Amino acid sequence: MIGQFVITLREGFEAILLVAIVIAYLKRTGRVSDLKYAYYGALTALVAGFVIASGVIAFYGGLEGNQKELFEGIASYLAVGVLTYMILWMAGRDIKGEIETKTSQRFGWGIALVTFIFVVREVIETVLFLTPFVAQNVTATAAGASAGIAVSLVLSLAILRFEYKLSLRKFFYITSILLAFIASGLVGYGTHELIEVAESKGYESWLFDKAYDLGIDRSNPFHNNGIIGGIFSVLIGYSVSMEYLRVILQFGYLAVTLGLIHLSYRAKVVRAQDRRSSPV
Repeated sequence: MIGQFVITLREGFEAILLVAIVIAYLKRTGRVSDLKYAYYGALTALVAGFVIASGVIAFYGGLEGNQKELFEGIASYLAVGVLTYMILWMAGRDIKGEIETKTSQRFGWGIALVTFIFVVREVIETVLFLTPFVAQNVTATAAGASAGIAVSLVLSLAILRFEYKLSLRKFFYITSILLAFIASGLVGYGTHELIEVAESKGYESWLFDKAYDLGIDRSNPFHNNGIIGGIFSVLIGYSVSMEYLRVILQFGYLAVTLGLIHLSYRAKVVRAQDRRSSPV
C-alpha cells in the first residue's frame, strides 16, 4: 500500500499542480473567462485515463497461466523505464516557467489541450506504474492510490494558498529517491516473473539459482508476502530470497538511478546559484 501511495501521491500531485499553475496564471493575467478551458482539458483527460485503466484491467483478466507472469514481468520493466525517465526528466525542469510560457497563448482550446496533455500523461503513467501492483494486490493498490490522490490534492491546494512557498525542488528530490527504491523493487519483481517463465520453457542458467534464502516461512509476518514484509517489499523491493539475476539487476539499477538523481538535482542547484550570482 505504501508504494502505491507514494506513486499516486507523486503523479497526482504533479498533475494537480500543473493544472493549478495554469489556473493561477490565467487568474493573474486577467483571463478568468479562459478558466473553463483548463477545466475541460483536465476532465477530458481523467475520462480518457479511466478508459485506459479499464482496458488494461480487462486485458489482464483475460490472461491465463504463464501469460500472466509474462505480462507482469513486461509491465514491471515498462513501468520502470517510464518511471525512470519521468524522475530524471523532472530533475532538470523549471516546471512553473514552462507551464506559464505554454499558457500565454490566447487560444482558449489551446489551453484545454495543454491541460489535457499534462493530466492524461500523468494518468497514463500512474496506470502503467500501478499495473504490476494490481497484479499482486488489488485491495492494497486501490487503498494506496486513493490515499495518494487525497493527499496530493491537499498539498496542491496548500501550495496555491501559500503562493508556492513550499520547496518543490525538495519535494520532488525526496519523492524521486523513494520512487527509485520502488522502481528497483519492480525491477526485481519483473525479473523474478520472467525467470519463472523462462524456467517453465526449459531454460536453465546459474543466474536463475538462489543467491540467498533467509528461510522465513510464508506464515511469518516478515515474509515478503506478510503484513510487515509486504510493506518493505513494495517500498524497497525486499524479498526473503532472490535469484542471482534479480540481485544484479535490482541493486545495480538502484545504485545507478540514485547516482543520476543526485547528480541531476545537484546540477540544477548549481545552475540556480549561478543565475542568482550573475550580474543583471
